[in-house]
Order: sequence, then structure tokens, then C-alpha cells
Amino acid sequence: MTHSTSLIRNRLLQAMSPEDSAILARHLEPVNLNAKDVLVEPHQPIEYVYFIEQGICSMIATSECGQRIEIGNIGREGMVGVSVVLEMESAPHLTFVQAPGSALRIRTEDFRRLLETSASLRKLLLRFAHTLMTQVGQTALADGRYTLERRLARWILMCHDRLDTDEIPLTHQFLALMLGVRRSGVTTATHILEGERMIKANRGQLIVVNRAKLVEFAGGCYGVPEAEYLRAIGSPIKSKACSVSS
Repeated sequence: MTHSTSLIRNRLLQAMSPEDSAILARHLEPVNLNAKDVLVEPHQPIEYVYFIEQGICSMIATSECGQRIEIGNIGREGMVGVSVVLEMESAPHLTFVQAPGSALRIRTEDFRRLLETSASLRKLLLRFAHTLMTQVGQTALADGRYTLERRLARWILMCHDRLDTDEIPLTHQFLALMLGVRRSGVTTATHILEGERMIKANRGQLIVVNRAKLVEFAGGCYGVPEAEYLRAIGSPIKSKACSVSS
């Protein structure tokens, strides 16, 4: 980054030591993230690692016959390309932009060199990898043991954590893909949450009306990865940006 002071929104960049932040900043470049942009292609070399500043990215598991479901949700609390931290050149999952925004990216070869020279940087990002694995595990639990309505509440809360607004840009068709269900099921579940005045559904978006009720309704379906992020990284997922020198 060429400017001396940036408004850093990414939680991992905020959590880094001044030394790690300084060496990384020399290699970061800002990029816009448009809806449906693919950041990681399955089984293809990962060219860039992205530290999300605004927006949301989805990790999608796919089958050979074309079945797809979301397994991970990444916003400004994290990074896209965590497989590189685990010394892998590619990943089996697709990662694309769900809600548009922006990111700071670094070329994978530069990133690998920095990881080799800084034990503290590697330690922090391994901790993030742990929190992402926790999220994936809890998503599997939610998909297998919780009702669609509670899963939808969890998913809305996760998006709300990663955005600065109560308005979440989503269509029922997209939600059906994310949750691995029929569109009609999403419509019914949305009506239930709306009837309880937790959300309001407009065309192309959901509006969070009562977050506390959503958390209560989601129950054990929500909260474990969020608590683990706080424990591992030392700051909550949902927080405001802060000014950091680069």
C-alpha cells in the first residue's frame, strides 16, 4: 500500500504485530470485489491471498454431479486462501464473492516468503485456520441436526456479523444454494422468521429487525465459531474499523 495511513478493516491485519503489519503492507494491493467473482477455483493454483475489508465470500463444496452447498463464510474477520497457510497450492472448494465489497490481496509467492520469515505471522494465521475449521464443523452440525428455520437464522446472523448494515443482499434462490434446500423451503422459513418479527424480507434482500431474537431462536446453532474466534484471535468478529499505520 502506497499511502502512509490506511483505514484497516480486516480483523486479522488489525491483530498483527506492527512488524508483521509493516512487512505485509508492502505487498498488499487494494481490489474491488464484485458479486460472484471467483477468488479460488477448485483444484487450481491459488494465485492470490485476500484479506477481506468489506463484503462476504462463500466457500462452496461441490460434487462431481454438480451438487453444491456452502461450508464456510468469510468476511473482514478473515482471509481467502487459507490453504496457502497450510502449505497447500490449491483447495478442493470454490470460493466466490457473495456480497460485494473490497479486499487487500497479496501474491501467493510473496505471501509464502513472508510466512517463512515470520513465526508470529504464521502463528496468527494458523489460529485463523483453526477458527475456520471450527466454523465448517459447526455448519455440518447445523445442516444435519437443526431445522431449516434455525439454520437460516444462523446464516443471517453470520452475514450480519460481517456487514456494516442491517440490510443483507440475498435472494431466495441464492439462499437455497447456500443452505442446500429447495427454494420453496427457504420461502417458508423466511416467512416464519418474518412472522416472529426477527427479519423483514424485501425483494433481493433481508433486513435484520431484531438480532437478539435471531440469536435466541438459532440457539446452539450459532455462537461456537464466533466464541472460538474471540478466543483464538483476541477480538470479536463483529467490530468497527480502526486506523492503522502502514
